[in-house]
Amino acid sequence: MPNAFNFSVSPFDALTPAQQKLVQDSVDIAYYPAGTVILDVGATPSHLWVNIKGHVTEYEGEDIIASYGVDDAWDGRALVAGRASHRFVATEELIAYQVPRETVMSLIAGNATFSALLFSDLGQKLSALAQRSREHELSSLTHARVDEAFLRPAHVVRGEQDVLSVVQLMQDKDAHAVLVRDESTGPSRLGIFTPSAVQRAVLDGRPLSGMPVREWTQFSLIDISPSQQIGDALALFTRHRVMRVVVRQGDLILGILEALDVFSFLSSQSHLIALQIDAADSLEGLAQASAHITRMVGSLYRNGTRVGLIGRLVQDLQARLFDRAWRLVAPADLVANSCLFVMGSEGRGEQLLKTDQDNALVWREGYQPPADLDQVCERFSQALASFGSPPCPGRIMVSNPDWRGSVDAFAHKVRQWLLMPDGEALMNLAIFFDAHAVSGDAQWLSALRQEARSSAAHSDALLARFASSVDAFGGSQGWWNRLWSLGDSATNRLDIKKEGLFPLVHGVRSLALQAQLEETSTADRLEALASRGIITAAQASDWTQCLQFLMGLRLQAGLAEIDRRQPVSGEVDVAQLSTLERDLLKDALSVVKQCKAVLRLHFRLDVL
Repeated sequence: MPNAFNFSVSPFDALTPAQQKLVQDSVDIAYYPAGTVILDVGATPSHLWVNIKGHVTEYEGEDIIASYGVDDAWDGRALVAGRASHRFVATEELIAYQVPRETVMSLIAGNATFSALLFSDLGQKLSALAQRSREHELSSLTHARVDEAFLRPAHVVRGEQDVLSVVQLMQDKDAHAVLVRDESTGPSRLGIFTPSAVQRAVLDGRPLSGMPVREWTQFSLIDISPSQQIGDALALFTRHRVMRVVVRQGDLILGILEALDVFSFLSSQSHLIALQIDAADSLEGLAQASAHITRMVGSLYRNGTRVGLIGRLVQDLQARLFDRAWRLVAPADLVANSCLFVMGSEGRGEQLLKTDQDNALVWREGYQPPADLDQVCERFSQALASFGSPPCPGRIMVSNPDWRGSVDAFAHKVRQWLLMPDGEALMNLAIFFDAHAVSGDAQWLSALRQEARSSAAHSDALLARFASSVDAFGGSQGWWNRLWSLGDSATNRLDIKKEGLFPLVHGVRSLALQAQLEETSTADRLEALASRGIITAAQASDWTQCLQFLMGLRLQAGLAEIDRRQPVSGEVDVAQLSTLERDLLKDALSVVKQCKAVLRLHFRLDVL
């Protein structure tokens, strides 16, 4: 029997030594000339094939469903079902291992991970991978549960107690904060009294012994569940600009989690980056903080932090960075009477590495901007370029007068896009519907987005044209071939955004627009669409898993290019992917294909 069977590739790397021996004792080798139909529709497969040399193409009718290269296992689902639903053809001379059905069924029964990796869908495969890599992931302490961290005791005082006695209690208990229960205003409320409140009370000038502590208590508590991850706590610290959160299980207060206490859990230092941004008094200082964000992303990803959490952290830090930069270059009066916002992937919280700028400015109707507005906006765009975000080739940024204006002027522009939806107008609408405020008064943007959503949602023709862009890229079977054609380096590079991310993101955006959803992130939109019954819970789960995988694959490729000091291209070199990664990519692109089919039917794109 062959002794060279490769147990280092998926799914066979999940086998125990005893299970590997079972394979070695039963496996055989087969040869097929090019063009051979190895397995036809309706046939009963007797083996699992694992390619040694050559390629196999899977067909549904005349459509290519998948291609399998060296070390790839295929027909796992047909083997379990007992009947092939697709046709498998040797596209070139093929030599392959044959693992008997009895052996495979024994492995499936005795090894859940092998079973999931062999024939499950994308979500189940990713779940199995997460289980396999649990030890590695736990080494990234962003995955540790909140209740695994050090929780400070929650000392509770009454709202009528005086500040002096409460400060004495804090000193006696070595507490950095206490919780305050106030029952003087009807329903009992719970707040937190912190060292910064002590400072404000002292500066007030009145005797501390005569002031009730509730006057200096913050009653908008930020809380977190003990089962959530440390990374989720980090996101709360950054988003709400707080130094501590209350750990709560229902009505039971378990303790207080402080930022200083979780720093030892985290290698990302994202909270320190936020503090660096807030303390920066120059654009040069902000440029240093911006560089730290990219390093943080690489550290978090390599330590196994989930892509969705990285995206939220980056969005929060970038918003804080842009807000600080805008306040450094723009007069306070302009900041107070306007809203600076970002669009596209940055607006959705899905931009992990810096790409082209996509931002705009809207101001209150009746407000007269400063005379040097052109210079202010140009300085801001140049500042972002110095942070690593190059100018947008289409000039979608505040330095372009077309992307700034009063509320009425901007509303008129949006209406023009809706009334004359040519290619450029549809692209502008797409990124605008993802807009996210980063500085100033967000109400001006909210009003514009609401009006645009309402107008677009009532036009079936516009929605169909808008959704039809899912077919703007790809649209051929070519990417299946490129997954396995590893001879020419030029054909190995796959644009993940065009072939996968864009059709998925834009398809979900189209459904969200029709439903007039306020959510901007793709994951949040999918959850909302499922809750309304517009898509199924299974579709929402599959599409979310697909999104996260493709974002992670693109991030992995971008980080590798940064390490090689190359520009981030957004492309993935398929030749550099592992067998498992290619298998997952194949599954992800299949999910994208299914998503596009759903959209074509939903919006009746065949009649356009």
